Amino acid sequence: MNITYAILLVLSSALAHSVWNLFMKKSVHKESFLWLIQTIASFLFMPAFLHDLFTIDWTFQRAGLLLISFVFQSVYLVLLTKAYKAGDMSQVYPMMRGTAALLIPLLGLVIYEEELTRSGWIGLGLIVVGLFALSGIFKNRLNKQSVITILLTGTIGISITGYTLVDKSILLFMSPLGLLQIYNLAGFIALGAPALRSKKVKKEWMLNRRLIIIGSIMAPSSYLLFLMAMQFAPISHIAPIREISIVFGTILAWMVLKEKQGAGRIGYSAIILLGIILIGFF
Repeated sequence: MNITYAILLVLSSALAHSVWNLFMKKSVHKESFLWLIQTIASFLFMPAFLHDLFTIDWTFQRAGLLLISFVFQSVYLVLLTKAYKAGDMSQVYPMMRGTAALLIPLLGLVIYEEELTRSGWIGLGLIVVGLFALSGIFKNRLNKQSVITILLTGTIGISITGYTLVDKSILLFMSPLGLLQIYNLAGFIALGAPALRSKKVKKEWMLNRRLIIIGSIMAPSSYLLFLMAMQFAPISHIAPIREISIVFGTILAWMVLKEKQGAGRIGYSAIILLGIILIGFF
């Protein structure tokens, strides 16, 4: 029952994640848009964070874990805004999530001594291959722009891997609601300078305030649902399942952003879905 509950949480997380990433891709100034989202979310989740701060039995190790998570989250959010300037959502999104989909289960097996069945390994392989094929990396010729995109998305994937694995340990002494505030504060602080320096915050708010308000709920909620799922299932199982957000993202990029999607992308999405089924249900 716990596994079923975790899978439902992860699927909901994936859908919310793909939607708020779509919002950001549609924004005019990425840093300002994401900073406004994180600012609103920081106020919303501050009470839970303060409660945890005053009730935690503090040690240097626990403080260090929170700092490491904050750094990984900051790098992730700053580079995310740059990645969406470098390429289409249907290319960037699968590449950064694909890197994390590969690294999180592999490192989770080592760090947390988790296990995958033979079907799980096959499923993981299908997900990773499908993700990178979906991004078009295998057929696109390398040029300066594509190299920049690969480096950006690869670094983002490593950052996602870093904070996800660290947050698994933090959940042993902090609530999901309190931990979520680390993510919000990372965006508020790391994106504050570039957003304010651009002098486009007011314009972004005037143009996209509805998306910003919705995004301030969906962005933190997407990770909150995943944090809750981590309390019920091994991270090596549920992290790859979350990458069904790629399928959602590809569909949204086609329907809303009018990015070109061919039969190949539909086929790759089906491969990812098959991999998720193998991991989640076998």
